[in-house]
Amino acid sequence: MKLRIQNGRLIDPSQDIDAIAELFIDNQKIVAIGDAPEGFDDVEIVDAAGLWVLPGLVDLAVALREPGMTQKGSIATEGRAAVSGGVTTLVCPPNTRPIVDTPAVAALIQDKADEAGMANVFPLGALTQGLEGAQLSNMVSLTDAGCIALSNHRHPMASTKVLSRALEYAATHDLLVVFHPDEPSLSEGGCAHEGLMSTMHGLAGIPEEAETIALMRDLLLVEKTGVRAHFARLSCAKSVEMIADAKASGLDVTADVALHNLLLNDQVLSRFDGHYHVLPPLRSEDDRLTLIEGIKAGVITAICSDHQPHEKMAKIAPFAATDPGMANVEILLPLAMQLMDEGDLDFSTVLQALTSGPAACFGLEAGSLAVGSFADFILFDSTARWTWDYDKRKTKGHNSPYFGDEFVGRVMSTYISGQRVYQTV
Repeated sequence: MKLRIQNGRLIDPSQDIDAIAELFIDNQKIVAIGDAPEGFDDVEIVDAAGLWVLPGLVDLAVALREPGMTQKGSIATEGRAAVSGGVTTLVCPPNTRPIVDTPAVAALIQDKADEAGMANVFPLGALTQGLEGAQLSNMVSLTDAGCIALSNHRHPMASTKVLSRALEYAATHDLLVVFHPDEPSLSEGGCAHEGLMSTMHGLAGIPEEAETIALMRDLLLVEKTGVRAHFARLSCAKSVEMIADAKASGLDVTADVALHNLLLNDQVLSRFDGHYHVLPPLRSEDDRLTLIEGIKAGVITAICSDHQPHEKMAKIAPFAATDPGMANVEILLPLAMQLMDEGDLDFSTVLQALTSGPAACFGLEAGSLAVGSFADFILFDSTARWTWDYDKRKTKGHNSPYFGDEFVGRVMSTYISGQRVYQTV
């Protein structure tokens, strides 16, 4: 089917485009911007007047919860939530039940994603069998089965020696490894940033050193092995400095940050609200501001939702006893626009960190409206005011502090390969 998207404001940081321009789509791909190709007739016209035409968002951290934890979410429900938020491509973690440590589990996730017909789904494979940190997984088989990279998620390795061997093997086969830097001997039992707020409220703290010590070790091993590395969910100012130094020294590393770590700090602990219990924790205001500077400087190239849906009971407990994580993928873009409202980031920088930036981290052909790209795009009303109604949520998760909040900016339609998969009613 041929599509002509007209009268919209086309914004694509990957091409440095911000203009009223028409977009032409044929055979699932973008074939022209601006002027119609020769012979481009018998088309469906979409009038995008008053709307922004944007690349589909690329989210590097969306827990789909299937297989094994369907009380929290499923590929169908979380895929629906993702496209309602403008996410057309997502990466899901390997900590399902069973773990994504066999090609069969990786294939199951992709088959169910195809059946759901929502976002493009790329699973991460487990770096070690069962994420137990002892025996290496069959990394090549997992990659051949569609896993975009390997990770041990937030599960500790049995030893630095095992990690070193895993990275050597991955480097030999040019595989990407995703790190969640954490030193368990320092973070174990913690639920909040170690500082004044956690002390005042009697919460076990997680010091910044739990992240930075692990990050230093990981960077040294990356340098030694030459493996391609991505560092996920940075939370500390010192981590931004260390990644910047690593990049300057020529290491092939990228990094991302969860959106809530850019918007919130540990002052919210005063509410004793388990919805703010996340890992890594919300840290100090200085950390938050330095993470934003990391986005501005291009040290951190991706912002993700770190979407982790939970059932209601998972958050009905004292703060430390709640399950960590937020479910925010369907408000990712309007929530990210709040960074602009604070004057911290401009829209082009925010959008790049949600589209071509994360796509480049994982080598995905996504996040761009360039001619020849698959026609994954969204129509966005930047002025729409709306309230995220708990009863009308798309996610199966109950765990967000933003239910009932009013937002400015709303995804009106989401297209994948030129097919509309979501439209706001």
